[in-house]
Amino acid sequence: MAHTAMSGTGTTAGDDPLQTAVWRLRSRACWVDAAALLQPRTAAPALQRASLLVERCLYTEQGWAEAEDALRTAEALAQSDDERGAAACERGQLAYAATLLNVRDRADEARAALGRAAALLAPGAPGRALLDFRRGLLAENLAHSPQSARAAYRRAHAGATAQDDPLLLSCTWRHLAGLALREGELAEARHGFAESLRIREELGYLVGTAPALASLADAEAEPEASRLRAEAGRLFRLLGGVPTWLADQLAPPAATA
Repeated sequence: MAHTAMSGTGTTAGDDPLQTAVWRLRSRACWVDAAALLQPRTAAPALQRASLLVERCLYTEQGWAEAEDALRTAEALAQSDDERGAAACERGQLAYAATLLNVRDRADEARAALGRAAALLAPGAPGRALLDFRRGLLAENLAHSPQSARAAYRRAHAGATAQDDPLLLSCTWRHLAGLALREGELAEARHGFAESLRIREELGYLVGTAPALASLADAEAEPEASRLRAEAGRLFRLLGGVPTWLADQLAPPAATA
């Protein structure tokens, strides 16, 4: 099962104190606390608040009603095409998460929302790379079309590079590597997983570091694979069992007779 963090602000030295505080809380899986710092009086903070609560759903399988409420607020405040497109992108991500985690089948809603976002966001818009990435997630995990997913991830990778969005870049590296691993391209997979892990460690993105460690372990031989999984397990427990879906991946293999 493939999952991702959202892209966002708060990862560069020039960010203001509010964004720095939001980032630190978010990176430690404190999405509710981070969202509480944002006052949704205008579209920008409302959208950021919604994106935090959507990410919480994906990582914890909880908070669906709060995310829906935040999304409705962001949709009501959106005025420009970019803002409406960003809100539609978050709507699509929430529907995707609900489908992927077997909460409720909202695949049609996810496709429709991301399609609406694509119609609203110009090719060079700030949110376009994230949209491309999320369309790749749908293609890979709901449509089971790795070729379409790879094309979308590559567009997102190029956009993240052009926009200097390191967190999104860590996601595109990881998912392109996952496709390479599926095809038996071990060297390519190791490189992509290692780049994803390096970026997340540099950013201090703790909640995304355990999944990156576990992914790299899948492409490594022993004893390195076991070392990476042990480190992933340590971080997973440190954060209180988040992301929840990593538990199965980190579970020890069943004993055989």
